[in-house]
Amino acid sequence: MNGLGFGLVVALAASISAGVILALLPLLHRYALAHPNARSSHRRATPQGAGLAVIVATLLVAAIAVAAGLRDAPFEPSSVWLVFAATTFIAIVGAVDDILTVEVGPRLLMQAFAVALMIAALPSELRVLPMLPWWVERALLLLASLWFVNLTNFMDGIDWMTIAEFVPMALGLALIGLLGALPLHGVVVALALCGGLIGFAPFNKPVARIFLGDVGSLPIGLISAWLLLLAAGHGHLAAALVMPLYYLADATLTLFRRAMRGEKVWQAHRTHFYQRATDHGWSVPDIVAHVFGINALLVVLATISVLWPGKLGASIAIVGGAAAVAWLLYRFSSPRSKQP
Repeated sequence: MNGLGFGLVVALAASISAGVILALLPLLHRYALAHPNARSSHRRATPQGAGLAVIVATLLVAAIAVAAGLRDAPFEPSSVWLVFAATTFIAIVGAVDDILTVEVGPRLLMQAFAVALMIAALPSELRVLPMLPWWVERALLLLASLWFVNLTNFMDGIDWMTIAEFVPMALGLALIGLLGALPLHGVVVALALCGGLIGFAPFNKPVARIFLGDVGSLPIGLISAWLLLLAAGHGHLAAALVMPLYYLADATLTLFRRAMRGEKVWQAHRTHFYQRATDHGWSVPDIVAHVFGINALLVVLATISVLWPGKLGASIAIVGGAAAVAWLLYRFSSPRSKQP
């Protein structure tokens, strides 16, 4: 597949995503309105569920590419279909939760089942932490992926936030994939996801006409976790850690802070760093522009670690990424009017 083919994947996914959203809008206005409450960042009832279009576009375009004969060794087509099945299942869980609300326990169990399917699709020889026994490593990967799926959902709290995080990350995954950090089918899935999100972006532009919903955020987290694990298993753990570092830091630090205060960490809230920034005078466009910029920098650092393999390249990426994310979290924690 050449550059024209990769561009076609993005364009086709974006077109399908936008078309499905337009078709769904009347239905979602009727059955899937997100009404504002004390923990919301929006001020008016807004339909949610556009993530269905993003996932349909991503899976459809990627499936067409695989079915059309995309083959690269080592590659078992059945493993990709298993990931697609897990993605579909967790999207259904998210859709039901968007409309009816599912209790925390059953929802977490169903998410864990989807994540387990994704982990089962990884090549048996893939190792991220080879110093650990295989089964211990797989258990840790399942827990880490389950957390990543949920933090993707937690962080989807303002307009364009998921765009600002996952468009650069998907493009970054495709880039390092072309440099050898991912198999070709991983590159195609990353580009299809990027296209699906681009198709969604005009509808989610502040002030949003429609939200992603759990039907989108959960499977986006699952697909991204799979791609990051593939990159880590190909010897690029630093790149896999650095690219999602802002989301990991904001969500994990917020969870820890809430747990230390004795709060119910599974309940909705408005205490993420980016949400607190809105209380400090930041506008939504300012917040997402900063997040997008930091993520672009993280992609550059991750790419450096792939181009310059070894401890030095990994150290540059991790230290540089940690410093950049710490700076952004500090900025979000400070009143906008007092910043230079």
